[in-house]
Amino acid sequence: MCYEIGGFIVRRMTTALPPSRSAAPPTTSAAPVSPLPTSAVPVSPLPTSAVPVSSTVRPRRPALDWRIRFGVLSLIWGFSFLLIKVGTEGYAPFQVTLGRLVFGTAVVAAVLVVRRERLPRGARTWLHLTVAAFLLNALPFSLFAYAELSIPSTLAGICNATSPLWGMALSLVALSEDRPTRRRVAGLGIGFLGVLTVLGAWQGFSGLDLGGTAMALLASLSYPIGWIYVRRTLAGSGHSNLSLSGAQLLVATAELALVTPLFTSLPTHFPVVPLLAIVALGALGTGVAFLLQYALVAEVGPTTAQMVTYFIPVIATAAGVAVLGESLSWSTPVGAVIVLAGAALTQSRPRARNQPRSPARKSTATPATRATAAATGRPPRQS
Repeated sequence: MCYEIGGFIVRRMTTALPPSRSAAPPTTSAAPVSPLPTSAVPVSPLPTSAVPVSSTVRPRRPALDWRIRFGVLSLIWGFSFLLIKVGTEGYAPFQVTLGRLVFGTAVVAAVLVVRRERLPRGARTWLHLTVAAFLLNALPFSLFAYAELSIPSTLAGICNATSPLWGMALSLVALSEDRPTRRRVAGLGIGFLGVLTVLGAWQGFSGLDLGGTAMALLASLSYPIGWIYVRRTLAGSGHSNLSLSGAQLLVATAELALVTPLFTSLPTHFPVVPLLAIVALGALGTGVAFLLQYALVAEVGPTTAQMVTYFIPVIATAAGVAVLGESLSWSTPVGAVIVLAGAALTQSRPRARNQPRSPARKSTATPATRATAAATGRPPRQS
C-alpha cells in the first residue's frame, strides 16, 4: 500500500536566497548569489515555486511528532487489507477499486485547491502519468480486490510485503546504477524463502487458492515496475510531488471509470458497512495516507519513511485475525518474519570503510547559508 504513489521524490526546486545585510554597501553587482544549484532534492512539502530562506525565520514544526504520524500511517495501510475484504463482501472488486480511487482523489484534490497548485501540463507528461497510474494504482488495487475474494486479508498483506524483493530483482536488470551486493542478493534469496514458507511449499500448497495468491503477488510486482517507469520518465520533471501524484490518481480514477461498467453492473442495493469500508479505504488508505507519507519523506527522508513497509503485514495479520476471525497457521507469521528480514537486507547499503579522514576545515558559512543548508539537507560550504 505504501507504493501506490509514484515516488516523485526527486523534483526541481529553484531556491532564491536573499542578499545578506551588511553595514557597507556592495561594490559589485547587486544580484544575490546562491551557493546551491538550481536543481536539488527537496525535503520540504512546499510547492516548486521559489522558497526564500532567511536566517531569522525557522520552519514551522508540525503539530504532531513524526513518530505519531508514522504510527498512524502504519495503522491506516495495515488495515487497508481488512477494508478491501469488507468492501468486496458487498460490491464487485472493480467497484471497490473505483470507489477507493474516487474518495482518495477527492482528498488529494482538496489539498491541491487549498495550496493553489496546478495539475501538470504537456501531453507527454500526461502520457507517462497514464502508464504510472495503471501500474501503481489501477492494476494493483484491482488485483488485490479480486485476490481477497478467495484468500484471507492476512495473506494479502504479507504478499504486499514482497514488493521490495521484486524491486530488488528488477532493479538489477533495469537500473544500471543499482549494483548488487552480497548482502542484497542474500536478502533476495531469504525473502523468497519466506514467501515459500508462508505458502506452505513443503505441503504442496494444499488448502491454498493459487489463483488469488498469484493475483496478490502480481499486484506486489506491479508496484516496483511502476517505480522504475516513473524513475525513468517523470523524476525531475519540474512538477511538484503533490501535483504529479494528484494527476496520477485522477488518471487512475478515469481508467477504472471506463473499465468498471464493462465488467460489472450497477448494484441493486447498497450495503452500508461495505460502503463505509470503501469510503475509509479511499479517503484514509489512499488520500490521507499519501499526504502523511508525503510529509514524512519531506521531514525525515525516504529511508526512514519507507520503514513503514515492515509494519504493514504485522498490522494486517493482527487485524485479520482479531477483527475478521481469520485462521492463522504457524507458517504464516514465521514466513512473514523471514520475508521482512529479506526485504530489510535488500534495502541495506554497506557503510564505507577505511576511508582516510580529510583534515578539518574551517567553515566560512554565513547565517544565510546555514539556514539554506538546514532547509535543503545540504551541508554548507567549507573553505
